[in-house]
Amino acid sequence: MAKNSGPEDCAWRAWLLPKPAAAALAAMAFLLSLAGSPPALAQIDPFGWFEQLFQPNPPPRRAVKPRPEYHRAAPQPYLTRPYLTRPRSSRPAVKSGEKAIAKAPAKPAVAPTYFVAVLGDSLGQMLAQGLSEAFENRPEVAILRKAKENSGLVRDDFFDWTSATRDLLASGEKIDFAVMLIGSNDRQPLRDANGSYEPRSPEWQAAYTQRIETIAAMFRDKKIPLVWVGLPILRSERLSGDALAFNEFYRAYAEKSGATYIDIWEAFADEAGQYSAFGPDINGQTVRLRAGDGVHFTKAGARKLAHFVEPEIRRNLDEVQPNTTPAPNLANVPNPDDAGTPSNLPALPGSEAPPAPKPVAGPILPLTGPVLAPGGELATRTTTAGTANNTARTLIEQTLQQGRPLAPKPGRADDFSWPRN
Repeated sequence: MAKNSGPEDCAWRAWLLPKPAAAALAAMAFLLSLAGSPPALAQIDPFGWFEQLFQPNPPPRRAVKPRPEYHRAAPQPYLTRPYLTRPRSSRPAVKSGEKAIAKAPAKPAVAPTYFVAVLGDSLGQMLAQGLSEAFENRPEVAILRKAKENSGLVRDDFFDWTSATRDLLASGEKIDFAVMLIGSNDRQPLRDANGSYEPRSPEWQAAYTQRIETIAAMFRDKKIPLVWVGLPILRSERLSGDALAFNEFYRAYAEKSGATYIDIWEAFADEAGQYSAFGPDINGQTVRLRAGDGVHFTKAGARKLAHFVEPEIRRNLDEVQPNTTPAPNLANVPNPDDAGTPSNLPALPGSEAPPAPKPVAGPILPLTGPVLAPGGELATRTTTAGTANNTARTLIEQTLQQGRPLAPKPGRADDFSWPRN
């Protein structure tokens, strides 16, 4: 019959195992305990498994409730949003354009009555642009842009200014004033029926000045004032040398035929008389006046260019169309001090008559009238009897006029008498 084995029997059997087997079992138990422990604990404290056998169990962790997720609704399209509708008014609908017209009525257009024709090349076109800006507050003045780009007085095969001027004056178009600015394209050979001439040669100069004089004489015969504007300083020294020579032709032969010559050379040069792309504008601010090619102008430069021609036009405009607006009569202007007291009310019985109304302005006194004081003196000094021989006057005459010293007084520093008393 088999005998049941108890704890004592197991312990006895363990002691019966050989020592190497017991050591192997202990090592396996140790390795299994390390495998079940955390990695950090197995690396830091290899005997921590023994302490965990006698530590109480950790408290249970509280379950964290997940936060509710909020989802924002997508925006509805504009057309699907509900909107409130206003009740329609019984009044007729007024368009925005009609409402604006009702608030601010449009100013009546003023028909131009004074016409300024600007002729020339591309520089003349910029001059016309500047004059249009200068007279934008004068609607009665119209700037006629008659300039032709790339034209000149030399290449009449491209554009003949002599024939074009004749046709313009014969067309019947009203012109009250004319301005000419040309010459930036005239540094090239001139051809006529007799041949071709090099720039600034004697034959070239004779033919060129003849065309200047002919054009200026056409405006003189039509009794139209003509202003011939000289060329400005250019960036190229060779072009500037030719431009100076052309300006002398314009000055001599245009004025010979009754035109007015305006020199703008120094207005677009620096203090040393050299070319500068920058300079003061009409407001005194330093801005860029010339374009990148060194010939043409910017918008500010074109406005400054027109600034030198503008006075001649305004002077002629005032002569042709003088300002006939009557001056206001100051006698009919009511006095604000008498607004509350009517002057036509009769005086109450037993009371004094009201004073005369105060005039708006006092009498006009001429500044160049004759003087009222005798001799033109503002004040004269009056002398009383006996003051002419007083002590002060005697001392002044003795010391300042006669040059004699004053008589010393005894005991004073200038008393040199001896013996002293």
